[in-house]
Amino acid sequence: MFAVYANSINPDSPLEGLVVGERPEPEVPEGWTTVTVKAASINHHDVWSLRGVGLRAESTPMILGCDAAGYDEEGNEVLVHAVINDPSWHGDDTLDPKRSLLSERHQGTFADKVAVPKRNVVAKPTGLSFAEAACLPTAWLTAYRMLFTQSGLKQGDTVLIQGAGGGVATAAITLARAAGFRVYATSRDEGKRAKALETGAHEVFESGARLPAKVDAVIETVGAATWSHSIKSMRPGGTIVIAGATSGDAPKAAELTRIFFQQMRVHGSTMGTRDELHGLAQFMDVAGVRPLIDREIPMEKAAEGLSAVIDGSVFGKIVLTR
Repeated sequence: MFAVYANSINPDSPLEGLVVGERPEPEVPEGWTTVTVKAASINHHDVWSLRGVGLRAESTPMILGCDAAGYDEEGNEVLVHAVINDPSWHGDDTLDPKRSLLSERHQGTFADKVAVPKRNVVAKPTGLSFAEAACLPTAWLTAYRMLFTQSGLKQGDTVLIQGAGGGVATAAITLARAAGFRVYATSRDEGKRAKALETGAHEVFESGARLPAKVDAVIETVGAATWSHSIKSMRPGGTIVIAGATSGDAPKAAELTRIFFQQMRVHGSTMGTRDELHGLAQFMDVAGVRPLIDREIPMEKAAEGLSAVIDGSVFGKIVLTR
């Protein structure tokens, strides 16, 4: 079958290990099923995989991709939940110490078909296209959990979203506005700040700029470059929810004194549960919210999309279609 896969690992030049070609049909263990992929979105995770972060060289060739929307074996329109749990695990999917994501131990979604546990198949809302639905299982689900499970935000509260333009940040802006939060967003890029306003931010600022008021929570995926600004922007007792560190995980100042003296909470977050994916899908359907898609391109041109993610020349999600 057609597939886009990592054939080798290269930390410095990740696209050198990318192959667009043919791979065997997926193996389907007991309790698993297959989904015929109609659309799959690109995440930073795919670039990290090509660099060897989360993907070992001995596990290649590995089909890339965490997100997918398509048809199940009965012809129903479905989403794929990307968190693969140990069969014995019960409870929050994201707390399983043996969990992995598709394309780490199990072949991913950039292919004609993907095999997943039956419990990882979630009904696609009829109001979303396949391309829109394919944006949900990683970036949008991560943003949904950060906002509605981890942050403690209430309607009318103010949230700062760092790094407008990235998949999680863009999703967070849209979801936060739809939920009734006051939304501040930052970006180094003037064009991305303008798009953040169009997407739903109430006000936008250059990275590191002083805000007009302290915020109740911060959605942080940038890491080292914005950490101090995030902490200094919060009110006493506020919460910073961190789900990524694209600029590195070693800030110049940890801001520990400010954190303990002002009794702030630092809450880690990663992905989301199957129930949260179902809740996200229903929220978007009812609220009429749609993912912002930077571009849709044929899966055969996956290298073009991955290159754009590496360069940072993206606002929203890049979706690969079949």
